[in-house]
Amino acid sequence: MITTLGVGGAEKHLLMLAGGQRRRGHELHVAYLKGEGELTATFEAQGVVVQRLHAGTGGGGGLLGLLAARGRLRRLVDSLGPDIVHTHLLKADALGALSCGGRPLVASKHNDERALLRRPIGVVHGLLSRRVALTIALSDHVATFVAEHGRVPRERIRRIYYGIDPDALQPRRSRAAVRAELGLSESAPVLVCVGRLAPQKDHPTLLAALARLPAEVVLLVVGGDPFGDGEARLRSRAAELGLGERARFLGIRHDVPDLLAASDLFVLPSLWEGLGLVFLEAMAVGLPVVATSVSAIPEVIEDGRTGWLVPPGDGERLAATVAAALADPAERARRGRAGRQRLDGRFGLERMIDEVLAAYAEARR
Repeated sequence: MITTLGVGGAEKHLLMLAGGQRRRGHELHVAYLKGEGELTATFEAQGVVVQRLHAGTGGGGGLLGLLAARGRLRRLVDSLGPDIVHTHLLKADALGALSCGGRPLVASKHNDERALLRRPIGVVHGLLSRRVALTIALSDHVATFVAEHGRVPRERIRRIYYGIDPDALQPRRSRAAVRAELGLSESAPVLVCVGRLAPQKDHPTLLAALARLPAEVVLLVVGGDPFGDGEARLRSRAAELGLGERARFLGIRHDVPDLLAASDLFVLPSLWEGLGLVFLEAMAVGLPVVATSVSAIPEVIEDGRTGWLVPPGDGERLAATVAAALADPAERARRGRAGRQRLDGRFGLERMIDEVLAAYAEARR
């Protein structure tokens, strides 16, 4: 069970996990709490049964909607009799803990959730976690955060890094074809940023950095904000900075590997980050990364070897780092190759599936 089936890192992780489990012969049902379920057809194409727990379309209907979802979840679990209930993201974790008594329950933590910094929420989370057999943290940083602020006992946390199949994330179109579609010349310096248009990703600092860079540098902003006005606010900020066509807002795209391979540098100045699946996607196509030295990012991006790390919220430093990277194609290529090697050695899909299934077996004991 997951909070939404929109196009986000946790949702794409679940898609890869569920697809891998299906290929190994397991029966999978995925339920979601709110939103339009944009990835439903993609899950179903892999043989996964998808259930919507809220009524109607759009949001989950507030408190009454969550109460109704709780009833639907209980009936679903009773009818399926699953061996494991695995929840993802905070609302789904809470609903699972309240609804799935008597079933082995595993909860995945994909981020250092800001809500847990509020003491009352952290206390309630700790009480609910007593019903969870194991908590999976996708990084060492998230494991520490969940233990401290979510009050989950350390002995019940297992760190399992995201894993991807890089061969499945290779571009399908040439760099020249993608650039032609976007009206970009082959020589234009192109930055790409993929992520939800949420405050966590700190796009305003990225736009401020772009304004400091030479006029020929173009930024592709890929992602949406289905539950907010992030795109409108960022477009307004880009206009205030006089960026014009230098900042291209492409929305949610399903050709991200093509866009990554058509770019020169991946840039994401997050204020916090559980791990960052998009970093792995960039590494899969050998695209070097500029990111911030926060949360779990240093567990993924090695500063000076696979990318560049800068302090958060510093547009001047970010611009200078991007400018230096763009000026050195050989160094970008070297760090891009090193990123792909790190991905192959540490963040493989089959390794992740093995470790998750081992956690399921442990939870059932």
